[in-house]
Amino acid sequence: MSSTPVVPFSEPPYLAGLPSPYYKPTHLKWQKACREFVSKHLLENALEWDTAENVPEHVFEEFAKAGMLIPSLPAPLPVEWLKRLGIHELLDAVKVEEFDYIHTMIYIDEMARSGLAGPSGSLTTGMSFGVPPILKYGNKQLQERFLPELLTGKKRTCIAITEPAAGSDVANITTTATKTPDGKHYIINGTKKWITNGIWAEYSSMAVRTGGPGPTGLSMLVVPLKGYPGVSMRRLKVGGQVSAGTTFIELDDVKVPVKNLIGQEGMGMRYIMTNFNHERLTIAIGATRQSRVALAAAMEYVLKREAFGKPLVEQPVVRHRLAKCGALLESQWAWVEQFVYQMTQLPKETADIELGGLTAMAKAQAGIVLNECAQCAILLFGGNGYTRSGQGELIESKLHFTDATPFHGVLHPNFLPTFGGNGLPADFRT
Repeated sequence: MSSTPVVPFSEPPYLAGLPSPYYKPTHLKWQKACREFVSKHLLENALEWDTAENVPEHVFEEFAKAGMLIPSLPAPLPVEWLKRLGIHELLDAVKVEEFDYIHTMIYIDEMARSGLAGPSGSLTTGMSFGVPPILKYGNKQLQERFLPELLTGKKRTCIAITEPAAGSDVANITTTATKTPDGKHYIINGTKKWITNGIWAEYSSMAVRTGGPGPTGLSMLVVPLKGYPGVSMRRLKVGGQVSAGTTFIELDDVKVPVKNLIGQEGMGMRYIMTNFNHERLTIAIGATRQSRVALAAAMEYVLKREAFGKPLVEQPVVRHRLAKCGALLESQWAWVEQFVYQMTQLPKETADIELGGLTAMAKAQAGIVLNECAQCAILLFGGNGYTRSGQGELIESKLHFTDATPFHGVLHPNFLPTFGGNGLPADFRT
């Protein structure tokens, strides 16, 4: 039971003193260690760095040195590899062989406590999404060449799937990888867009077309990026998480060894879809914590803000708004906890199949809940929620994804499914 007052909605129930069937002593120990580290090395300056649109390089180095990029990988962790690299425990709180998906969830939740997606995304996206295809499907020689530097953070990677003309339509990716006459290399031509972390990455796990049209023509390759011949990259200004390094990549006759193939030719679509499960669940957890940050900030504000002779919280309409969002938030968190628990109880292959579609729904629902909580916070903060400084600064940062600001020149979120990624870049603001 917490010994200090907890602002309503500011913590998940298990941290607010309520019983839970999911968390064992190892999880609680990990949460305390994780919060201490993340608070010191990320959260204290997260808003400042996000405003500056860049997280300093030394922050990535601090996380890598402490092994605090590894928890973003899907659980169970690659224990054999980690022990080979001298990594036996994380923060002296949990052994790598004991780390399960509940530990993963706690880590993601703690990383998102800034209420911002950019700072944590700048650190973890490459490890979380780019490394797993190599771990799961790469052969021994591929793993030996790349995993030692990637798992220790000496080199960075990303996942490169999306293209300007093929966003969610993964099966119609057009970036080609054609073998040279001697069969020793692929020549890659095409473009990738909205690639998080790409600008800093030495490598990418990239979806390419090695065969005919449709999903059976797709494969995945480890493609060198930063400074590699034929590769040019530029950062994209986006409406959210700009500090995560969203990147546009052009590939012009990029020569990559055939031994960089991940798994088998023609299996890329399967690898991509399996990888999506972890990506989606990660986003669902992080977005749910962002909802919590927004709603807790609103709750704290209305408890102290007075209007019409009494605190705002005493206005029935205010309590109604908060209660509605609180119900959405706690329902979403309960769903996330349920998913994560199921991940700990099912074999990985079974979970990929049984939970795949539901995980996509959980991610989508997390976005809906975040939108509701952010709108509620902006409404209750009033003018302070529109000010890029002071007590409403964090809430203002969520303006881009609400319909509370028709005068802000930002696309209404209802347009985003139509525009896709093109609904996000700042260049598209009117």
